[in-house]
Amino acid sequence: MKKLVIYYSYEGNTQFIAEAIANEIDADILALKPKNEMKTKGFMKFLWGGKQVVFREKPTLIPLDKKPQDYDIIFIGTPIWAGKYAPPFNTFFSSYRLKGKKVAVFCSSAGGSPRAFDDLKEVLKHNEIIGEKGFINPLQHDKDENEHQAREWAKKVLQDNK
Repeated sequence: MKKLVIYYSYEGNTQFIAEAIANEIDADILALKPKNEMKTKGFMKFLWGGKQVVFREKPTLIPLDKKPQDYDIIFIGTPIWAGKYAPPFNTFFSSYRLKGKKVAVFCSSAGGSPRAFDDLKEVLKHNEIIGEKGFINPLQHDKDENEHQAREWAKKVLQDNK
């Protein structure tokens, strides 16, 4: 089975988890990269990021170097912004309609948000959701343990879906 990890990461937390998963399960990796990434930090990132979420903006992405439809199992990772998945996924989901795939979703956040998982499940409803996992600031809180949890979770998802 061909495996792909798709992620967007603004501050590196989701990238860290995505790379741990991809390395553990020998998956290809695909980073979503906006052509014009938000340049702000601190409080302003919450304002600009929240605005993008509220208005369901679809930032233009740098062209993808992999075709998600060519994969059997896809792990999708996003940071949580204003309780939702990050805006680059608005662009991705409107451009690439995944259907009939086995999909596992993971999120990184400052405090968790089950609503984001519900939103991901809704937009991916034509697929089989085979796992979900949240990570709280994985680079700031016990990085080694978060990497271990990501690897173990990914292994279990694959074992359960052979």
